Amino acid sequence: MGDCVQQFYEKLKESTALKDYKIAANADTRKVMRLTGEVDTWQQVVDIGHLAGKSGVKGVINDLKVKGVEAVSKDRSGDIEAAKALGAIDSADIVIIGAGVSGSGIARTLAKYDKKIIVVEKASDVSEGTSKANNGMIHSGYDSKAGSLKALLNVKGNAMYTQWQEELHFKMNRCGSFVVGFDASDDAYIEEYYELGKKNGVPGIAILSGDEARAIDPALSHEVVKALWTPSAAYVEPYEVVEALMENAIDNGVKLMLNTEVVGFEKDGGKLSGVITDKGIIEAGCVINAAGLYADEIAEKAGDRFYTIHPRRGTLVILDKKLSKKANKCFIGTPPKNFTKGGGPTQTPEGNPLWGPSAIEVPCKDDLSVDEEDVRFVMEKGKHLTEGVTEKDIITYFSGCRAANYIEDFIIEASEVLDNFIHVAGIQSPGLASSPAIAERVEGIYCKLHPEAVQREDYNPIRPEHKAFRDCTLEEKEALIAENPLYGHVICRCETITEAEIVNAIHGKIPATTVDAVKRRTRAGMGRCQGGFCGPRVVEIIARELGTLPQAVTKCGEGSEILTEASREGEEA
Repeated sequence: MGDCVQQFYEKLKESTALKDYKIAANADTRKVMRLTGEVDTWQQVVDIGHLAGKSGVKGVINDLKVKGVEAVSKDRSGDIEAAKALGAIDSADIVIIGAGVSGSGIARTLAKYDKKIIVVEKASDVSEGTSKANNGMIHSGYDSKAGSLKALLNVKGNAMYTQWQEELHFKMNRCGSFVVGFDASDDAYIEEYYELGKKNGVPGIAILSGDEARAIDPALSHEVVKALWTPSAAYVEPYEVVEALMENAIDNGVKLMLNTEVVGFEKDGGKLSGVITDKGIIEAGCVINAAGLYADEIAEKAGDRFYTIHPRRGTLVILDKKLSKKANKCFIGTPPKNFTKGGGPTQTPEGNPLWGPSAIEVPCKDDLSVDEEDVRFVMEKGKHLTEGVTEKDIITYFSGCRAANYIEDFIIEASEVLDNFIHVAGIQSPGLASSPAIAERVEGIYCKLHPEAVQREDYNPIRPEHKAFRDCTLEEKEALIAENPLYGHVICRCETITEAEIVNAIHGKIPATTVDAVKRRTRAGMGRCQGGFCGPRVVEIIARELGTLPQAVTKCGEGSEILTEASREGEEA
């Protein structure tokens, strides 16, 4: 216990930039270190947290403050009292908090057991957090620290994606990826990745010459002289994976509660007996914390916080589909810095080049802003790796936050202080790639806690295949229109999305009740004009189908209303 604190202070003393700050470090018997004190910048908070994370600890609770910045915490006591007044609204053997790729994958995997499962999600749709805002890369596993949980689950999860794709019918392109070098100075990090990839068991990993790499993908810059090649890398539309997982989970009896925020817990001895939400209390046999960026806050509410999640923002740039032949593989250039894999040009399964991400530490978990510097960084790096692309090809950009902890590894384990609580935290990159293996690992933990669990005979892992109108043959399109004339009304011209597809999404297994949800289900608004043409029609259709006013339609849930008032005389306000 004292050794890790001593190690931390030695590391702090060695740091010229940080040694003069008065930092208090204390560790408990589990080697969980808590940091308190005051520094000048948020980056210093993060840097000191990482020093603690390298001091032989189990976890780091970073409570350092920035001078002049007041920490804002929301008082939920009123919500808790209101929920208790409502009493129990439901009960479940398993309550999963969070409907991202981890929570949805776990729900689908555990649905094979004869247990009642409820997934609670505070957002208005699944995949509203980190899961929707990444580049969709199914990493091969060459860069995770050997022996780490990330390395183990990345390589295993990558291989498991083939079965997921076959059963769930989402789009996936197993195209491979390059890490490239431009001169002899880059040899060292390419060799390092190669050796690490071999240790981690990455299949087919090889070092190629620049010409050999360009024979695989001619879009690679002619300045590249060497490349690390990993053929197992793939990419998906991450929100499509989450949708597929949750729809299949629902088909197998899982209940999804959207717009439902966890505000506390009820306890009975060493167990959680109830999940207190802003809708009421859900009695729970087991609670699985897959809350992404907010996993540490859920752990705190449960009474077992031993880590801090610090958001690491990444910006991504989407380019026009006309450049679909540019960068068919993932190109990664300079060595990763600041705990990022480096980023670079990739391509979505729909054909849009997708460049990035960047990596910037930010204090706010909901900071999804995009700075000019972010876009410039992404574009300069992309243009260095491929050729023939300019800023004029950008159609949009966005940011997401990674759920990083100071150990920089996944936390997937049963609680040491609660008998029925499972942590699934710190799931940042390569979390998407690892998600099948993460779900399998949680299944093992749950079954160890509940040896009485038996598998259902009627479990069905297959999600029915659905073919988008834009992908149909002319004969198939005519048949759909004959069956439902709304297929003949093209709402989104850029992506050829019909009114029938939008209506189907609104009334689907996971109802798409917001503009962003409709966009993720159908691609309406994802084209070159970014909803400039179809956006107003999508709002009208949502309002009509939900029986509400257009002013009530939101972009992504309460507080993001698109219209403020009626714009024509005679319309209802």
